[in-house]
Amino acid sequence: MNKNIEELDKKLNLNMKNKELLKIALTHRSMTTDNNERLEFLGDAVIELLVSKYLFFRFKNEKEGILTTYRSSMVQTKTLSKIASDMGIGEYLQLAKGEADSGGRERSKILEDTFEALIGAIYLDKGLEYTEQFLYTHLYFVLNDIIENKSYISNKSYLQERLQSEHKPIPRYKIIKEEGPAHSRVFTVQVYINKDPMEIGTGKSKQEAEDEAAKKVIDKLYGKN
Repeated sequence: MNKNIEELDKKLNLNMKNKELLKIALTHRSMTTDNNERLEFLGDAVIELLVSKYLFFRFKNEKEGILTTYRSSMVQTKTLSKIASDMGIGEYLQLAKGEADSGGRERSKILEDTFEALIGAIYLDKGLEYTEQFLYTHLYFVLNDIIENKSYISNKSYLQERLQSEHKPIPRYKIIKEEGPAHSRVFTVQVYINKDPMEIGTGKSKQEAEDEAAKKVIDKLYGKN
């Protein structure tokens, strides 16, 4: 077995029975061998389920809308890629040389996808209860900062409210590109203000791409964040 895979297994204290799953979870689609796309598909669903459960029981009096905003903040690319980076997952990725040479080990989308694939592998090998405990350790803690910094308030909402307060036209968003397989689409969106093309954002959903584009406009116009 690849030494790096064994190292990561020990580093994360996983003790996985089927380390081949871990190897696949760390194999990017740029490789010709089995890659992590299917595990990413599974892991994405497992994360959404367990985060939803966590929020449901932690905030027993909150309405569906605020729970949804909390969940979106916890599972967005920025959050999951940072967790993967902090865990050092990039060092263990199996990438084609071209992908590695172009900075793939630090690329947010690749790190996010790999974290989701890792969760899929852990779920298959260790079960749902263990996976839930893993997320308690490595993901759920971010919610306190999200609430404290009010980062659950989307950049898209902030931009619209700010422009309205200045009696300016509300922003419009247009998808200019869609890439990737059906289960892992990447959207590219451009925001327009008063018919003027502004910034471009990307994300694994239309909403995430719009939010990134909005953030760039906010940074440019107001210096927020």
